[in-house]
Amino acid sequence: MSKWVISYKKSETLKKFAVIFVTGILVAISLNFFLIPAKVFSAGMNGVAQIIATLLHTHLGITIDTGLFILLLNIPIFVLGFMKLGKESTIYSFLNVAWVSLTTILIPIDVITTNPLMNAIAGGVLIGIGAGLSLKMGFTTGGMDVISLVLSKTTGKTVGNYMFMLNGIIVAIAGFVFDWESALYTIISIYCMTQVVDTIHTSHQKITAMIVTVQPEIVTQAISKQMIRGMTLLPSMGGYSGVEGRMIMMVITRYELYDLEQIVYAVDENAFMNIIPTHSVLGRFANEDEQRIFKSTGSFPELKKHKRK
Repeated sequence: MSKWVISYKKSETLKKFAVIFVTGILVAISLNFFLIPAKVFSAGMNGVAQIIATLLHTHLGITIDTGLFILLLNIPIFVLGFMKLGKESTIYSFLNVAWVSLTTILIPIDVITTNPLMNAIAGGVLIGIGAGLSLKMGFTTGGMDVISLVLSKTTGKTVGNYMFMLNGIIVAIAGFVFDWESALYTIISIYCMTQVVDTIHTSHQKITAMIVTVQPEIVTQAISKQMIRGMTLLPSMGGYSGVEGRMIMMVITRYELYDLEQIVYAVDENAFMNIIPTHSVLGRFANEDEQRIFKSTGSFPELKKHKRK
C-alpha cells in the first residue's frame, strides 16, 4: 500500500471524526439553547428523549439529562443499522450519538431568545446540518436517521421525506401530552431539519460519473470489487499530454459518490472525475435488494433464471 493511499485513508478518517465533533456541538446547541427552553421538540429519538425527560421532571420531579436518554434509546436502533448499513457505518454512528449525548449533558441549558418560532427554525436548521453532514460522510446521527436511510436506500425516495413522515408521531405526542402550540412549532422545526438534510444529502438522485484514467484495468477492477454498478469504457486521449487512456462512464446514486471517490483515488491519484446530474435512467439500475442478492450469489435473479433456459 502506497504512502499516498495511507495518507488518503487517514485524511478521510479525520474528516469523519471532524464531522462527528461538529455534529455533537450543533445538536447540543440546538437542544439546549433553542428547542428545550422553548418546549419545541426535536425529530426522532432526540425528540422522544426530550419528551421522556420533560414528563419525568414535570410529573415525578425526577431530573435526568436528555443526553442520557438519547444514548439509551438509540441502542436498539444500532442493531438495525449493523444489519442493514454495515459495521463501519454503525460504529461511526454509535460514536456520533455517544458524542451528541455527552455534549448535550456538558453544555448547559440557556435561553437565547423567547420567540418560539425563531427557536423552532434555528433548532431545526442546526440539527439538519449535523444530520446532513453525517449522512454525507456515510453514517448517521442514530434514531430515525437510520430507519429513514434504510428505507431510502430500499425505495429510492428521499431521506428527508421519510424523516418527516416518521417524525409525525413526535408531533402527535407533543400535541396530546403538552399542547398543540408546541406541536405546531415542532412541525416547523422538523420541516426545517428535513429540508436542510435533503439539501446536503441527496441519495435518491442519480448522477453520471465520467472517470478518465490511464490505468483503466486497475480502476475498473477496484470499483467492481466494492460496487455493483455497470461501467462503459470509452477510448480517450489527453489533449495536452497526448497520452492514451480510457474514460469509465457509470451511473450511480449520490449516496455512492463518496465511496466511488475513495475507491478511484486510492488506486489512481491522477484520475480525473467529472460528475454530471442524471435526470432519468432507462434500463437496468440495481436497487439495494438486487445488490445484496448479487453479492451473495454472483448473479441477478432474473439473469440467472434466463441462463438456465
